[in-house]
Amino acid sequence: MRLATSLRTALAASLLAAFAFVLIGPLANLALWSVAERWYTPYKLPVTYGTRYWEQVFRPTGDAMASLGTSVWIAVLTVVVALALSIPAGYALARLKLPARALFMVLFLLPQAFPSVAIYINVARVFYQLGINGTVFAVVLVHAAHGLVYSVWIAAAAFGAVDKELELAARNIGASPLKTFFSVTLPLAAPGIIASGIFVFLESLDEFTGTFFVGVPQVMTLPLLLYNAAMGGNYQVASITALILLVPSVLFMLFIERFLRADVLAKVGA
Repeated sequence: MRLATSLRTALAASLLAAFAFVLIGPLANLALWSVAERWYTPYKLPVTYGTRYWEQVFRPTGDAMASLGTSVWIAVLTVVVALALSIPAGYALARLKLPARALFMVLFLLPQAFPSVAIYINVARVFYQLGINGTVFAVVLVHAAHGLVYSVWIAAAAFGAVDKELELAARNIGASPLKTFFSVTLPLAAPGIIASGIFVFLESLDEFTGTFFVGVPQVMTLPLLLYNAAMGGNYQVASITALILLVPSVLFMLFIERFLRADVLAKVGA
């Protein structure tokens, strides 16, 4: 009996250690490369440590800060466009009796149903003919189309989680449909919509393929800078850029855990 218990404990510990290695190992490698000023074969660890590359990345006149500013600006515009479309679409899908509701929900998933490279190549060709290829406007359109896949579904779930009785109570005391929406429905759905906006922001911030095909070389975002640094063998800058991109994702997960209710998540796709 004791032997079986010891074996189970050892197996559980081994699985936990393997999981921790898979999860933390790449992050530890990024952290090491970010402070490695000299690291070459046959040494298993950096030969020289320092913050020279951090100073290079955060230099006000450097490419990294300019790329970060461009990435944030594009992500903010993408959120505005995505929410402007997903809030009315999500409300309609959650509240109106649409005959083909399921079909509409599936249609928003279509951008994920096809290989992204093939789609972006054709989008780039169309944008080039329209004369907007290589502009922030084109990149925002591509990011927003991608972000709608998530924002519409999350917005529909957020509105679906709002108790209809509260809306009826507001209407019974004389509130108009528009006032009911802005004073009751929208505030109650706000956590889900905020989560949707943050998710779109992160998707835009991390998007590489679409930006590469419709934005290069005029539009340089942080993922593109990471790619260029990695392809050029500058693993320190690439690692620091990856760590910078990781921070918003961690903050988003903390927001989801703290503010987004389980009943909203349960209604995604319902």
